[in-house]
Amino acid sequence: MQIDPVVLFFLLGLAAGWAKSDLKLPSALYDTLSVFLLLAIGIKGGLELAKQPFLAILPQALLVLLMGFLIPLLAYPLLRWRLPQVDAASIAAHYGSVSVVTYAVGVAYLTRQGVSFESQTTLFLVLLEMPALVVGVVLARLGARQAAGDVTPSAGHGWGKLLHEVLLGKSMVLLLGGLAIGALAGPDGIKPLDRLYIDLFKPVLTLFLLEMGLVVAGKLGILRREGFFLVGIGVGLPLMLSWVGIGFGVLMGLSPGGVTMLAVLAASASYIAAPAAMRMAVPQANPALSLGAALGITFPFNLLVGIPLYHQFATAVTGG
Repeated sequence: MQIDPVVLFFLLGLAAGWAKSDLKLPSALYDTLSVFLLLAIGIKGGLELAKQPFLAILPQALLVLLMGFLIPLLAYPLLRWRLPQVDAASIAAHYGSVSVVTYAVGVAYLTRQGVSFESQTTLFLVLLEMPALVVGVVLARLGARQAAGDVTPSAGHGWGKLLHEVLLGKSMVLLLGGLAIGALAGPDGIKPLDRLYIDLFKPVLTLFLLEMGLVVAGKLGILRREGFFLVGIGVGLPLMLSWVGIGFGVLMGLSPGGVTMLAVLAASASYIAAPAAMRMAVPQANPALSLGAALGITFPFNLLVGIPLYHQFATAVTGG
């Protein structure tokens, strides 16, 4: 099977970082690419949502929220078997939340395969950002209180500031904002901008994945220290959680492409929103563990193996 060119850019960055190349994207460009991708994904979803009433997909949205709360609760007991409560809760939050870039690569993969999927998957992406972070923070703070005795919800940062960070963080604002812009403007209104946000989406994604390859290469040291445990987390959890997404997708009556995208979302792990929320709310947790698993293993696994595999799973289950 031919590898999608966008994945080849990731492999180039991975190889360059592993070989200690001085290749590096300017931080300002990386931030710009992040903003563009988040906005473009939101706008593309909003354009499709403009074609259908929100009330028609409200039951699906509620089921997706339920899935967002369920995933970290499924992952947490498995992680708790070996890790302290704060670390288990932190990693569970990372895997309950989602990776926008993995979603974008999933979109590119299905588009290249000529497989259609429901437009509301972008809405699902936004909805899945928050529940796992809330569950992870609650579990981690409970663990911190048990460990320290005098740790209270006000220690470090209050709940209000935490919720503000989650709900009004960059990723949520850009995704929701793009979704609203696309839905309100519609295809005709957004037409003067479609060359930027539609046509250039995949070329911009290649540059972002080049940088992601460099970042992942910098996490390889964590793999050497933690070994099989992180590999087990980074590969085992996405494989298990993809079936949660497939189950919910079938329950919602989604198409094979839609079931695939929900499996991709369920199997992905956040390395932007979740680390920021956990770092602020639970400084006792070790970020090397969560980032090593989410970014060092799960992210490349999903790009290279997971997404095509989830598509095969979804096709087999739905008969599509």
